[in-house]
Amino acid sequence: MITATALELRAGSRILLADATLRIQPGDRIGLVGRNGAGKTTTLKVLAGEGQPYSGSVDTRGPVGYLPQDPRTGDLTMSARDRVLSARGLDTLMSEMHKIEVELAGSPPQRDALLRRYGTLEDQFAGLGGYAAEAEAARICANLGLPDRVLEQSLGTLSGGQRRRIELARILFRDASETGGGILLLDEPTNHLDADSINWLRAFLAGHKGGLVVISHDVNLLDAVVNKVWYLDANRSTIDAYNLGWKAYLEARETDERRRRRERANAEKKAGALLAQADKMRAKATKATAAQNMAKRAEKLLSGLEEERVSDKVAKVRFPAPAPCGKTPLTAQGLSKSYGSLEIFLDVDVAVDRGSRVAILGLNGAGKTTLLRMLGGYLQPDTGEVIHGHGLRIGYYAQEHETLDVDRTILEHMRSAASDQNDTELRKILGAFLFSGDDVNKPAGVLSGGEKTRLALATLVCSGANVLLLDEPTNNLDPVSREQVLDAIARYPGAIVLVTHDPGAVTALKPDRAILLPDGVEDAWSDDLLELVELA
Repeated sequence: MITATALELRAGSRILLADATLRIQPGDRIGLVGRNGAGKTTTLKVLAGEGQPYSGSVDTRGPVGYLPQDPRTGDLTMSARDRVLSARGLDTLMSEMHKIEVELAGSPPQRDALLRRYGTLEDQFAGLGGYAAEAEAARICANLGLPDRVLEQSLGTLSGGQRRRIELARILFRDASETGGGILLLDEPTNHLDADSINWLRAFLAGHKGGLVVISHDVNLLDAVVNKVWYLDANRSTIDAYNLGWKAYLEARETDERRRRRERANAEKKAGALLAQADKMRAKATKATAAQNMAKRAEKLLSGLEEERVSDKVAKVRFPAPAPCGKTPLTAQGLSKSYGSLEIFLDVDVAVDRGSRVAILGLNGAGKTTLLRMLGGYLQPDTGEVIHGHGLRIGYYAQEHETLDVDRTILEHMRSAASDQNDTELRKILGAFLFSGDDVNKPAGVLSGGEKTRLALATLVCSGANVLLLDEPTNNLDPVSREQVLDAIARYPGAIVLVTHDPGAVTALKPDRAILLPDGVEDAWSDDLLELVELA
């Protein structure tokens, strides 16, 4: 399957992983865990052959399906259906067969040659599963919340979340052709999925017969799927492997930590007693040698202890002190958006008052991200207008991080967000978000999903924004960092317009209003709507 030998991974001068040997065998369903920025995404990328290690080698045998956090889908004019079918080459076969059908309808002179070519293509098509495979692809897409109307659209018209689900469907469709025996490397596969799709994916992955490595902050997915855990320790640049399921792993780590603390306390107590006795004996020349031996015994006791685990650092997330503004800093009237004949939403009105809390709800594809991008000025509506009130300052957090320039460094992003602050002040803010030293000179393109989230949040801090537009702000975050973001949402005194699949984020927001898409209905918040958050 996949064997990595003497693997060393680096991010700039920082060593992420040193001299690691990793193996993925059929039947292994491995959860790759660790804090944000530890190197999980980099490790998965190298195992997939999409990145090069600093040293060491990776040997791959068998097909690999890799889902990155920000999949590049190539030709954006291709239909979503063809993108999924391309995993088995069915898209090109169907396209060529259709061209021949059109030519044959005109009674061409080379009719016999075209018929022979059509027969060859039809045999190849049947060998790859034919129309049954096409139905199978549609079924996988439907289970991931991608209906037929979405499959007919070109990739360029889909939201970031829809494109990512198309890539996941493509990988699972190809894996099904290998009778479940391929290798799946999945980086946060539940991002942008609704509750039903997540449940289906858990069952699919739990039955996967090949190798699997999954990075996920969805503990329910890890509990249902993984039978092994790789813990990437950012402090020691190592991977600790546990041949255990998720809950057993958590219990084993807790038991291990208690044992380490107990052994260290006992050793320190004994060593302290020996050193105290040695100090008393040193006063007498006749007992100097005995005192020295006691000190050596104390040193040996302490040196034999296992290394104490250092607690992971946590970003201190906060949002900006909002600049003064008028009573209603942001208004939108009559907004609509369509892609070709597909109408996303029509005639939507929005009024964001100072300090208000608004949740945008709707099923996948209802246009939640589209509406937020319009409010932020990143997308023009087909009809209607967005009106800026007195003193408006918008802070926009994009779920796909499209506001980050992959070629610009972390520090350059901060300079753009706060031209009135010097580098010392900006570095102080970045330090709170766990970017320090040479890290601030890394380009955004090499950051993991969690690191991009932290950078995007850091740029908001120095913006003075009084209206925050937040699109899935808890995606890609480990549990502790997620709690930090939820606390920042709860404490922020300015206005927030939120799109999320995370009920915890809505609970932290305490909305006063909800906008339901695609109809654009505005209603007072009711906790009954929390169920719709998970379904969306």
